[in-house]
Amino acid sequence: MSDAAQPTAAEVRAAAEAVKTALDRHLAAVERRSGEDDPAVYEAFNQLAAAAEVYDELLYDRYDEVTPFEIPGTDDSLPPYAGPEEPNAISVLIRRDYAVAEPQRLLAQAQRVEAAEYDDGPGADEDAAGTIHGALGVLFGEFEPDEIASRHKEFGLEEGDSTLWVTAADEPAEPGEWLEVPFEGVDPQRVVCRFDVSAVFDDEDTEGAEDAEATHELDDLDLDEDEDLEPLDAER
Repeated sequence: MSDAAQPTAAEVRAAAEAVKTALDRHLAAVERRSGEDDPAVYEAFNQLAAAAEVYDELLYDRYDEVTPFEIPGTDDSLPPYAGPEEPNAISVLIRRDYAVAEPQRLLAQAQRVEAAEYDDGPGADEDAAGTIHGALGVLFGEFEPDEIASRHKEFGLEEGDSTLWVTAADEPAEPGEWLEVPFEGVDPQRVVCRFDVSAVFDDEDTEGAEDAEATHELDDLDLDEDEDLEPLDAER
Protein backbone atom coordinates (compact mmCIF):
# COMPACT_ATOMS: atom_id res chain seq x y z
CA MET A 1 0.00 0.00 0.00
CA SER A 2 1.33 3.46 -0.89
CA ASP A 3 2.02 6.06 1.78
CA ALA A 4 -0.75 8.26 0.34
CA ALA A 5 -3.33 5.51 0.84
CA GLN A 6 -2.23 4.58 4.35
CA PRO A 7 -4.58 5.38 7.23
CA THR A 8 -3.48 8.08 9.62
CA ALA A 9 -2.41 7.43 13.18
CA ALA A 10 -5.59 9.20 14.31
CA GLU A 11 -7.73 6.77 12.30
CA VAL A 12 -5.99 3.80 13.88
CA ARG A 13 -6.48 5.32 17.35
CA ALA A 14 -10.17 5.93 16.61
CA ALA A 15 -10.57 2.30 15.50
CA ALA A 16 -8.95 1.15 18.74
CA GLU A 17 -11.39 3.27 20.74
CA ALA A 18 -14.26 1.75 18.77
CA VAL A 19 -13.07 -1.72 19.79
CA LYS A 20 -13.01 -0.66 23.45
CA THR A 21 -16.54 0.69 23.18
CA ALA A 22 -17.74 -2.48 21.47
CA LEU A 23 -16.10 -4.57 24.19
CA ASP A 24 -17.99 -2.65 26.88
CA ARG A 25 -21.28 -3.04 25.00
CA HIS A 26 -20.72 -6.76 24.52
CA LEU A 27 -19.94 -7.31 28.20
CA ALA A 28 -23.00 -5.30 29.22
CA ALA A 29 -25.20 -7.34 26.87
CA VAL A 30 -23.80 -10.60 28.27
CA GLU A 31 -24.41 -9.44 31.83
CA ARG A 32 -28.04 -8.57 31.00
CA ARG A 33 -28.73 -11.56 28.75
CA SER A 34 -32.28 -12.88 29.01
CA GLY A 35 -31.56 -16.37 27.72
CA GLU A 36 -29.19 -18.56 25.76
CA ASP A 37 -30.10 -16.94 22.43
CA ASP A 38 -30.54 -13.33 23.50
CA PRO A 39 -30.58 -11.22 20.29
CA ALA A 40 -28.89 -8.32 22.11
CA VAL A 41 -25.85 -10.51 22.78
CA TYR A 42 -25.84 -11.66 19.16
CA GLU A 43 -25.93 -8.06 17.91
CA ALA A 44 -23.22 -6.95 20.34
CA PHE A 45 -21.03 -9.85 19.25
CA ASN A 46 -21.34 -8.86 15.59
CA GLN A 47 -20.55 -5.22 16.41
CA LEU A 48 -17.47 -6.28 18.33
CA ALA A 49 -16.33 -8.54 15.51
CA ALA A 50 -16.78 -5.77 12.94
CA ALA A 51 -14.92 -3.21 15.07
CA ALA A 52 -12.05 -5.63 15.70
CA GLU A 53 -11.75 -6.39 12.00
CA VAL A 54 -11.56 -2.69 11.08
CA TYR A 55 -8.93 -2.07 13.76
CA ASP A 56 -6.88 -5.07 12.65
CA GLU A 57 -6.88 -3.89 9.02
CA LEU A 58 -5.96 -0.30 9.85
CA LEU A 59 -3.26 -1.40 12.28
CA TYR A 60 -1.69 -3.58 9.61
CA ASP A 61 -1.95 -0.93 6.89
CA ARG A 62 -0.41 1.77 9.06
CA TYR A 63 2.14 -0.13 11.15
CA ASP A 64 2.47 -3.53 9.46
CA GLU A 65 1.30 -5.10 12.73
CA VAL A 66 -1.51 -7.49 13.61
CA THR A 67 -3.64 -8.22 16.67
CA PRO A 68 -3.58 -11.55 18.56
CA PHE A 69 -7.35 -11.89 18.21
CA GLU A 70 -9.07 -14.30 15.85
CA ILE A 71 -12.68 -13.22 15.42
CA PRO A 72 -14.89 -15.91 13.84
CA GLY A 73 -16.69 -14.80 10.72
CA THR A 74 -20.35 -13.87 11.12
CA ASP A 75 -21.51 -13.69 7.50
CA ASP A 76 -22.41 -17.41 7.32
CA SER A 77 -23.72 -17.81 10.85
CA LEU A 78 -27.39 -18.00 11.64
CA PRO A 79 -29.13 -15.60 14.00
CA PRO A 80 -30.86 -16.89 17.12
CA TYR A 81 -33.94 -19.00 16.44
CA ALA A 82 -37.09 -16.90 16.74
CA GLY A 83 -39.68 -19.26 15.30
CA PRO A 84 -42.53 -21.01 17.09
CA GLU A 85 -41.66 -23.25 20.03
CA GLU A 86 -43.90 -25.99 18.63
CA PRO A 87 -44.03 -25.56 14.83
CA ASN A 88 -47.07 -26.93 13.06
CA ALA A 89 -45.13 -27.40 9.82
CA ILE A 90 -41.61 -27.36 8.43
CA SER A 91 -40.02 -26.79 5.03
CA VAL A 92 -36.86 -28.60 3.93
CA LEU A 93 -34.81 -26.43 1.57
CA ILE A 94 -32.17 -28.34 -0.38
CA ARG A 95 -29.56 -27.26 -2.87
CA ARG A 96 -27.09 -29.66 -4.53
CA ASP A 97 -24.59 -28.49 -7.14
CA TYR A 98 -23.04 -30.72 -9.78
CA ALA A 99 -20.50 -30.31 -12.57
CA VAL A 100 -21.09 -32.11 -15.85
CA ALA A 101 -17.84 -34.09 -15.77
CA GLU A 102 -18.61 -36.63 -18.54
CA PRO A 103 -21.07 -35.20 -21.09
CA GLN A 104 -21.09 -38.33 -23.25
CA ARG A 105 -22.02 -40.52 -20.29
CA LEU A 106 -24.80 -38.09 -19.41
CA LEU A 107 -26.15 -38.18 -22.96
CA ALA A 108 -25.95 -41.97 -23.13
CA GLN A 109 -27.89 -42.41 -19.90
CA ALA A 110 -30.62 -40.03 -21.06
CA GLN A 111 -30.87 -41.82 -24.39
CA ARG A 112 -31.31 -45.15 -22.59
CA VAL A 113 -34.16 -43.68 -20.58
CA GLU A 114 -35.85 -42.41 -23.75
CA ALA A 115 -35.34 -45.71 -25.53
CA ALA A 116 -36.98 -47.60 -22.66
CA GLU A 117 -39.87 -45.14 -22.52
CA TYR A 118 -40.65 -45.32 -26.24
CA ASP A 119 -40.44 -49.05 -26.92
CA ASP A 120 -42.65 -48.74 -30.00
CA GLY A 121 -40.52 -46.07 -31.67
CA PRO A 122 -39.49 -42.43 -31.21
CA GLY A 123 -41.80 -40.28 -29.17
CA ALA A 124 -42.59 -36.59 -29.23
CA ASP A 125 -39.41 -35.83 -27.29
CA GLU A 126 -37.13 -37.97 -29.44
CA ASP A 127 -34.48 -35.18 -29.60
CA ALA A 128 -34.62 -34.29 -25.91
CA ALA A 129 -31.63 -36.47 -25.00
CA GLY A 130 -29.51 -35.09 -27.84
CA THR A 131 -28.32 -32.02 -25.93
CA ILE A 132 -26.83 -31.60 -22.46
CA HIS A 133 -29.69 -29.46 -21.16
CA GLY A 134 -32.20 -31.85 -22.71
CA ALA A 135 -30.46 -34.87 -21.17
CA LEU A 136 -30.52 -33.21 -17.77
CA GLY A 137 -34.25 -32.65 -18.12
CA VAL A 138 -34.79 -36.31 -19.05
CA LEU A 139 -32.74 -37.68 -16.14
CA PHE A 140 -34.07 -35.33 -13.46
CA GLY A 141 -37.57 -36.01 -14.72
CA GLU A 142 -37.07 -39.78 -14.50
CA PHE A 143 -35.12 -40.18 -11.25
CA GLU A 144 -35.68 -38.84 -7.76
CA PRO A 145 -33.10 -36.21 -6.64
CA ASP A 146 -31.82 -38.52 -3.89
CA GLU A 147 -31.24 -41.30 -6.43
CA ILE A 148 -29.30 -38.96 -8.69
CA ALA A 149 -27.23 -37.86 -5.69
CA SER A 150 -26.34 -41.48 -4.87
CA ARG A 151 -25.68 -42.44 -8.51
CA HIS A 152 -24.25 -39.17 -9.83
CA LYS A 153 -21.12 -40.80 -11.26
CA GLU A 154 -23.27 -43.10 -13.42
CA PHE A 155 -24.82 -40.00 -14.95
CA GLY A 156 -21.49 -38.30 -15.66
CA LEU A 157 -21.90 -35.77 -12.86
CA GLU A 158 -19.43 -34.62 -10.24
CA GLU A 159 -20.66 -33.47 -6.83
CA GLY A 160 -20.17 -29.88 -5.71
CA ASP A 161 -21.37 -28.13 -2.56
CA SER A 162 -24.71 -28.98 -1.02
CA THR A 163 -26.80 -27.57 1.80
CA LEU A 164 -29.98 -28.53 3.61
CA TRP A 165 -31.99 -26.13 5.75
CA VAL A 166 -34.96 -27.08 7.92
CA THR A 167 -37.22 -24.09 8.59
CA ALA A 168 -40.20 -23.86 10.93
CA ALA A 169 -43.60 -22.57 9.86
CA ASP A 170 -46.78 -21.67 11.69
CA GLU A 171 -48.99 -23.46 9.17
CA PRO A 172 -48.42 -25.61 6.07
CA ALA A 173 -48.28 -23.61 2.84
CA GLU A 174 -51.28 -23.63 0.55
CA PRO A 175 -50.94 -25.95 -2.48
CA GLY A 176 -48.99 -24.20 -5.22
CA GLU A 177 -48.29 -21.17 -3.06
CA TRP A 178 -44.49 -21.10 -3.27
CA LEU A 179 -43.81 -23.00 -6.50
CA GLU A 180 -42.91 -19.93 -8.54
CA VAL A 181 -40.38 -18.63 -6.00
CA PRO A 182 -39.48 -21.60 -3.75
CA PHE A 183 -36.49 -19.96 -2.06
CA GLU A 184 -37.75 -16.42 -1.71
CA GLY A 185 -38.27 -14.89 1.70
CA VAL A 186 -36.56 -17.53 3.85
CA ASP A 187 -36.33 -16.15 7.39
CA PRO A 188 -32.94 -17.11 8.92
CA GLN A 189 -34.46 -16.80 12.38
CA ARG A 190 -36.81 -19.69 11.59
CA VAL A 191 -34.04 -22.11 10.60
CA VAL A 192 -34.25 -25.07 12.96
CA CYS A 193 -31.04 -26.68 11.72
CA ARG A 194 -28.67 -26.57 8.78
CA PHE A 195 -26.28 -29.11 7.27
CA ASP A 196 -23.57 -28.19 4.74
CA VAL A 197 -21.25 -30.34 2.64
CA SER A 198 -18.35 -28.67 0.81
CA ALA A 199 -14.85 -29.33 -0.47
CA VAL A 200 -13.66 -26.43 1.71
CA PHE A 201 -13.92 -28.80 4.68
CA ASP A 202 -11.41 -31.26 3.17
CA ASP A 203 -8.54 -29.71 5.12
CA GLU A 204 -10.27 -30.78 8.33
CA ASP A 205 -11.25 -34.26 7.14
CA THR A 206 -9.60 -35.84 4.10
CA GLU A 207 -12.54 -38.20 3.69
CA GLY A 208 -14.80 -35.24 2.86
CA ALA A 209 -16.12 -33.77 6.05
CA GLU A 210 -19.71 -32.74 6.59
CA ASP A 211 -20.04 -29.51 8.46
CA ALA A 212 -23.27 -29.42 10.46
CA GLU A 213 -24.54 -26.24 12.03
CA ALA A 214 -27.48 -27.15 14.22
CA THR A 215 -28.75 -24.00 15.85
CA HIS A 216 -31.69 -25.65 17.53
CA GLU A 217 -32.92 -29.19 17.95
CA LEU A 218 -36.59 -30.08 18.06
CA ASP A 219 -37.21 -33.65 19.17
CA ASP A 220 -40.13 -35.96 18.44
CA LEU A 221 -41.95 -33.60 16.09
CA ASP A 222 -44.84 -35.00 14.08
CA LEU A 223 -44.92 -32.40 11.34
CA ASP A 224 -45.86 -31.94 7.71
CA GLU A 225 -42.82 -31.58 5.44
CA ASP A 226 -42.48 -29.58 2.21
CA GLU A 227 -39.30 -30.42 0.27
CA ASP A 228 -37.98 -27.89 -2.25
CA LEU A 229 -35.22 -28.84 -4.68
CA GLU A 230 -33.39 -26.05 -6.42
CA PRO A 231 -32.59 -26.67 -10.11
CA LEU A 232 -29.07 -27.67 -11.11
CA ASP A 233 -26.54 -24.91 -10.43
CA ALA A 234 -29.36 -22.38 -10.00
CA GLU A 235 -28.68 -19.16 -8.17
CA ARG A 236 -30.63 -18.26 -5.08
